[in-house]
Amino acid sequence: MNEIDLKNKVAVVTGGAQGFGLAIVERFLSSSAKVVIWDKDKEMMNSLKLGGDVLNIEADVTDFESVEAATKTTLDHHSSIDILVNNAGIAGPSYKTWEYPLKDWQDVIDIDLNGVFYCCKSVVPFMISNNYGRIVNISSIAGKEGNPNAMPYSAAKAGVIALTKSLGKELADKNIAVNCVTPAAAKTRIFDQISQEHIDYMLSKIPRNRFAKVEELASLVSWMASEENSFTTGAVFDLSGGRATY
Repeated sequence: MNEIDLKNKVAVVTGGAQGFGLAIVERFLSSSAKVVIWDKDKEMMNSLKLGGDVLNIEADVTDFESVEAATKTTLDHHSSIDILVNNAGIAGPSYKTWEYPLKDWQDVIDIDLNGVFYCCKSVVPFMISNNYGRIVNISSIAGKEGNPNAMPYSAAKAGVIALTKSLGKELADKNIAVNCVTPAAAKTRIFDQISQEHIDYMLSKIPRNRFAKVEELASLVSWMASEENSFTTGAVFDLSGGRATY
């Protein structure tokens, strides 16, 4: 495993108690970062057995007041937020667009897109005052190509790409990098939310003929979150096993 130096950096990872988020947390800890997990599943956070400097904060990214409180608690504890990884997300159920339940549409948009906006809105002012920051937004290949029977997820992840590009341009004159990654699916608990038919469809589209590994995403994100990533901003990093067409 390549070593990425995150020593003395404070990293917030939303949805860090499982899946992609947990893999990122573990990789950051191995790089000597101080990690703060924001997750609404308090029980799952507290059950984690992690070595290193970890702070668990119960937070709901769909509630801006909760995000603001998590930001304040983080800064009270560490006096800094150097890295923000917007990872929290859900897939939502599988339906045709015209059959999609309104409640499920709203839930997916609230977590997968609004949550990213709320976290950036809350944390970026501190990064500006400190003239340093690395923001990594977890989008999806679905945001580039649009998956059938997953319209809200695809739309939200496309929104994350556009948000990343806009924010990256707004902060380009500062030592703050804002980038996103578009992974193909990985076998995490998010698969529990979608149909086997949709899982089979996603696998059929990946030329490498396998799903992504959470460790592969964590490896890429660790570099994106490092001080070495000093020039690239507003960019989309592909991790789709050859699926991406642009």
